[in-house]
Amino acid sequence: MKASSHQAHAFRQMLKATSLAAMVAYVALSLASALAGGAAAVLLVPLVQPGHALVLGGRAFDVRGNMEIHAAIFAVVTLVFALLRWQAARLAARLVGDYGMDLRRTVHARLIDASLASLADASSAEIANVLTYNVEIITQGFTALLQLLVAGMTAAISLALAFWVSPPLALAAPVLAMLAVAASRISSRAQSAVSRQYVSDLTRLFWHSEDFPRRLRHVRSFGREDAEKKSYGDIAARLGHGYRRQLDLIASGRLTLELLAAVGIAAIFILAYRLPGVDQASLIAVCLLLGRLLPYLISTRQSFQQLHSAVPAFELWQRYMKLDAVHLARAKASAAHAPGALHIERVQLAPPLSALDIRDVSLVSGALTLIWGDSGIGKSSLVDVLAGMMSPVSFAAHMGGHALDFAAYRELVRHGAYVSQSVRPWQDTVRECLLWAAPDASDAMLHGALADVGLDKRLAGSPDGLDTALNNASSRFSGGELQRLLLAQVILRQPFIALLDEATSALDAASEMAVLSALKRRLPETILIVISHRGSVAAIADQCVDIGADFAAVVSKGSTLPRHHHAKAI
Repeated sequence: MKASSHQAHAFRQMLKATSLAAMVAYVALSLASALAGGAAAVLLVPLVQPGHALVLGGRAFDVRGNMEIHAAIFAVVTLVFALLRWQAARLAARLVGDYGMDLRRTVHARLIDASLASLADASSAEIANVLTYNVEIITQGFTALLQLLVAGMTAAISLALAFWVSPPLALAAPVLAMLAVAASRISSRAQSAVSRQYVSDLTRLFWHSEDFPRRLRHVRSFGREDAEKKSYGDIAARLGHGYRRQLDLIASGRLTLELLAAVGIAAIFILAYRLPGVDQASLIAVCLLLGRLLPYLISTRQSFQQLHSAVPAFELWQRYMKLDAVHLARAKASAAHAPGALHIERVQLAPPLSALDIRDVSLVSGALTLIWGDSGIGKSSLVDVLAGMMSPVSFAAHMGGHALDFAAYRELVRHGAYVSQSVRPWQDTVRECLLWAAPDASDAMLHGALADVGLDKRLAGSPDGLDTALNNASSRFSGGELQRLLLAQVILRQPFIALLDEATSALDAASEMAVLSALKRRLPETILIVISHRGSVAAIADQCVDIGADFAAVVSKGSTLPRHHHAKAI
């Protein structure tokens, strides 16, 4: 009972995302279509038995008119039925399309607004699944709901008309309906288990598939191709088994419903033979009305299976919709170039990196600060805090004689730029990539930024210029070139603070120095903070924050790093 109640709640939640007016219109069209279809079935009787009276609810109706008139009436009603069903199908298509669009848009917006802390336990593969195939499963479940709605209304109207035509013959219908509902519930628990495992395995499949070229290099370097094939094959086998199991359950349910339909038709004929006063016209009318339900009986089981599959997918979608959001006000234009140096008196990270406690760091516009330390010591987490994206345990700063708490600091650095080594441009062309950062930039400004990062010669040899595609086989950019492109975005952005987390890792040492020097030159009003694994960057840094193995931070002037760091950087 608890599982059924949980599923019912999930279905109600699924319907909340739809337009109420559109749903009411769909119900009205479906109801009118069901009525017209039932009327068409009844009007077919005079064509089958010309000249015979039609008995409805125990009363005989003398159907007057010749065959041509009866055929014309039947054709008109059938045409109305077809048009209503067509309009209902069109509206259903719009409802489903809007529903899927809304699911994707809202969960993506929630992810964009989510705090970094709330995403700490989320894998990129699961997020990719939520944004793609998972929504397809939910949308299929919503489609199944609409189909069940039509089936329910059609069944109700057809059964009501059947009772009106001949109550004795329709006595078998309620029993068969109860049996059909029972059949639709067969193996529902097994279906739920299969659906949950299917969603889980799809997430694992995304994990195996993400960033495939880099993953392939890693696998080949270890000589683990066979192990990778086996791991992927195991997941594919589980997915295949799950898909096969779902289809088996659908087929079994369909068989049960078809057998029940056969039993129902046989029962109607037996009742017509045994019960007195049942004429042939009534028998034909009831059979036609109940015969309309056969296609729905066959599809109902599949619709229930799709609903069961949609429940775990919807639960995963809801989990991401409940992520904590970061509500940040839009930064004021004047905040981008506030006067004076920014002095951070203290910043202490949240657990488990609470031992990292940075004190007395001055950040000056046009100056480059190098953050240095061993891997895993908290450099990237410190940059997240300095970017205003993650809250620290404690924070104190002042600027221009005014004290800043973290909320005020976060507002100050909203006009910023953050680039890490794992980010790759997702736009199609160079122009799109640069205009994403600066929508109002002219072509001259775009070319200037590309020259600053050393990409001007790369594009000079391309016939497409700024419209050169980033991922075509003939113009694919290397990892270093993509990093240069992202740094060109930073130049166009002209941020208050720029944070580069290993953003030059794909460049050689000389290129890294040249690009960072260009950034300093082109961003005289920007606080530049760089994490680099090369100690040589200290030569152009104005100050260095050296985080030791004991989490103690030492702030020193540029070009001076402890000797053991210089040795590691060689």
